[in-house]
Amino acid sequence: MTLSALRRPAQSGKAEWLVVFLHGYGSSGADLMSFADYWQSSMPNVAFVAPDGSTPAKDGGFQWIGKRPAGDPRLYDDAVAVAPALHDFIDAELARENLDASRLALVGFSQGTVMALHLGLRRAVAPAAVLGYSGGLVGADRLSSEITSKPPVMLVHGEQDDLAPLYGMMTSVKALTEAGVACQGIPIPGLGHAVDANALIYGARFLLSAFAYREKHGV
Repeated sequence: MTLSALRRPAQSGKAEWLVVFLHGYGSSGADLMSFADYWQSSMPNVAFVAPDGSTPAKDGGFQWIGKRPAGDPRLYDDAVAVAPALHDFIDAELARENLDASRLALVGFSQGTVMALHLGLRRAVAPAAVLGYSGGLVGADRLSSEITSKPPVMLVHGEQDDLAPLYGMMTSVKALTEAGVACQGIPIPGLGHAVDANALIYGARFLLSAFAYREKHGV
């Protein structure tokens, strides 16, 4: 499976980190690449890539996994099915930038967060960071037997999110913490199923601190 993607090279001319954006249902890579508009000036050594989902969504745009209710066990099955293609895509993008696997950050929105967590916790080398907006963990009951890496995780979620209620973020943080993952949940008052300026600021601070820590301490 070949994924089409938007790429934005490091502003400095040499990438030291790679951020992979994973979009939500019915969206595309271009939507999340807009985050780079806000972040790039403070992250000049970061390359960004935003693939389109693996299959078209019936309502338009693309999807990674099916459009299913929260807690549906088939969400986990869907994530397992698409994971190999995404791992291959990420590995190829790291090679394109001549970067080690430890210099990766995954950033997702909604079902993109589902995939970012699923992938990040199962990479052979832990990413520097996993940042998720408006989404959470699937297959929490399987995590203890499947986890292979423990990257730092931040989940940012609107308190008024009707599509993916805040409770899902809270249970995800609990499950990740119990699995030994350093995880923080940030509720944003008044925000629905969306990302606002405050959410982007929290995300940028998290990524920059995670990069700085990895730079100093290694994997």
